[in-house]
Amino acid sequence: MNVISPKRMTVPDSAERQARIDLAAAHRLAVHQGFSEGIFNHLTLAVPGMNDRYFQIPFGMHWSEVSASSFMTVGYDGTLIAGKGEIERSAYCIHAPIHRLKPRLACVLHTHMPYASALVRLEEPEILPIGQTEIGFLNEVAYDKEYTGLAYDTAEGERLAGVLGDKSILFMANHGVLVCGETVARAYDRLYYLERACQVQLFAMWTGKALKRVPDAVVEKTLAQFKIGNVYGGRPAAEHHFDALKRMLDRKEPDYLN
Repeated sequence: MNVISPKRMTVPDSAERQARIDLAAAHRLAVHQGFSEGIFNHLTLAVPGMNDRYFQIPFGMHWSEVSASSFMTVGYDGTLIAGKGEIERSAYCIHAPIHRLKPRLACVLHTHMPYASALVRLEEPEILPIGQTEIGFLNEVAYDKEYTGLAYDTAEGERLAGVLGDKSILFMANHGVLVCGETVARAYDRLYYLERACQVQLFAMWTGKALKRVPDAVVEKTLAQFKIGNVYGGRPAAEHHFDALKRMLDRKEPDYLN
């Protein structure tokens, strides 16, 4: 494995500022949309232009309080590089190894959002091809079938990174989900629609009636359409979605920008 020395690439200060704004927005939006759980769970982002550190909020901060200036900069070795506060142990042990081992996925969102967390508590937690939204996730999800307890060692984060493989979403047995993306916008868009897919699948299962699966040929056709049909004005639909959500925050909670 090639090791890249930790050094800053040429990235303007505005890129770091925008990264902080986007990550703060993700925290605020998660509260609005029912994805948060008290002061726990973790949303992190690799510092733009760096390959050895990421942004994390101080332990004890409620997500409704998070603003662009809230983040600590934490090294992949656990060092507090900038900012003030306590580094939540499980956040570091899960996120730092994934950021280090999966540099393409700059944003890592771990939540216990209710519908996805309910699904991963089932013996068979797989997303099923029973609807359009669910089909969009069929090739994106890896399934960890082993709950090992609290993540208080970086070996657990390394194990999770291995199970994640080349996917962007990890279903964590008896626990919650990890949703990753190249940007905050793409990760949050996946998080949002994943919870919707899990919600609708559970609703369908709760009727007790037979589930109507989409035929394999139509599933393959739909997956191919998803690959080519989600770009508008030269930008992924996920970025348009996240921009729209941030405009909602601009109207209701503009202090997230501080």
